[in-house]
Amino acid sequence: MRILLAEDDIEIATHVSKGLRDAGYEVVHEADGEAALAAAGAGQFDLLIIDRMLPHKDGLAIIAALRAAGSATPVLVLSALGTVDHRVEGLKAGGDDYLVKPFALAELLARVEALLRRGGSGSAAAGKMLLRVGDLELDRMSRKVVRAGKPIMLTAREFKLLEYLMLHPDQVVTRTMLLEHVWDLHFDPQTNLIDVHISRLRQEIDRDFGRPLLHTVRGAGYMIGERA
Repeated sequence: MRILLAEDDIEIATHVSKGLRDAGYEVVHEADGEAALAAAGAGQFDLLIIDRMLPHKDGLAIIAALRAAGSATPVLVLSALGTVDHRVEGLKAGGDDYLVKPFALAELLARVEALLRRGGSGSAAAGKMLLRVGDLELDRMSRKVVRAGKPIMLTAREFKLLEYLMLHPDQVVTRTMLLEHVWDLHFDPQTNLIDVHISRLRQEIDRDFGRPLLHTVRGAGYMIGERA
């Protein structure tokens, strides 16, 4: 699940981004209103979290522009303005929920989950709540993985890695793609980070089953799919 966070307070943005990533979400952060609007219009997001007061373009103006353009992606508004009138303004502008600062991260995560559960996202990936490759199933909402009816327990990082691979079945996924989308790194740390996690994931989803689904493509990357 991919989330755009538009927040100019770096401390809040860092805290929220970490919490969302720890929960298994992919996060893109923008601190500028105009940049956030451009990212929301160009990217495929399952949810937008938008601060009401942003430099260069107000958060409510961003939401209104997206709704006018036909976007149905759920929006959670963040704001220090918490009166009834302020909340009503946020919802009338097109927000789906309104969270007043300061807030508990646990409440934000619960609201994110509730908005995603409604299934109102305009992202193409949002309709794919249940991913399948062969007899392997991954439920993006309940965060459960099952192969041939057998539950598979994964760490948050392993789940995110498997989710990304299953969103690209029968396609070669490069190390660069994994570093950017699973670890949010835009450089190669020159470690065996990916190899270790791929090895662990392969043990979990392939070890007790007859046909492997996770494959290494030499010199290119990795691929998940059924191969003869």
